[in-house]
Amino acid sequence: MSQNFRGPLQRLVSWSHRLVCLTAIALFSLQLISEPALATSLYSMPQTLKSDTWVVDEASQVSRLNEGKISSALAQLAKDTGNEVRFVTIHRLDYGETVQSFADQLMDKWFPDPDTQSKQTIIVLDDVTNNIGISVGEESAQILNTDLVGSITGETMKVPLLKGNQYNQSFLGATDRLVAVLSGEPDPGPPEAYDDTVDTERTFATAEETEATRGSSTVVVVVLLIAATVIPMATYYWYVSAGG
Repeated sequence: MSQNFRGPLQRLVSWSHRLVCLTAIALFSLQLISEPALATSLYSMPQTLKSDTWVVDEASQVSRLNEGKISSALAQLAKDTGNEVRFVTIHRLDYGETVQSFADQLMDKWFPDPDTQSKQTIIVLDDVTNNIGISVGEESAQILNTDLVGSITGETMKVPLLKGNQYNQSFLGATDRLVAVLSGEPDPGPPEAYDDTVDTERTFATAEETEATRGSSTVVVVVLLIAATVIPMATYYWYVSAGG
């Protein structure tokens, strides 16, 4: 091999090595970015609750200031009436799990005794889908009937979420309404009427969309990695043939 040919070849090999390294770094970074957050399972939740725990914010969607307001209002409700309400936020459910089944399982986990469960209400919100589940004890259910529960989760909580994922406002509004109703006061009703027949642009990806995107991104990076290896090799053999 001539000296004139060796120089360009060495530069080509050096360039191919750099390209492969950059592609590997890109693949690693993409995996870090696209890897979905660990799903929230029942076993990752607290085994028991302290009596003064009213908000379990696993998804970190409630500010400390508003968590204090909510906790104060719910503590006073429990003191005055014996009715207890807990709000739970989670980030992504295990596949096959629904937010409603998760709320029901939390109720059984935290309050396994029917007597302690009777005046409990647990509301769970998944911030990936903005779906809401509510589990109500037997005695509380006499006040929070099906229509009222549907209005609280489907209107009082959903309206702020539809307006731009306003989680703090969603929980504050639900707290005000639940405290009023469970205290025997008139129901203040939902924040405002809205047309739920109009399609609202979704600002979040479903689990299926996230998985599909992750798979597509991985395929693209793998193709790039293969190309970064094959193209320099093909170019090298072309140089060898031309130089030979």
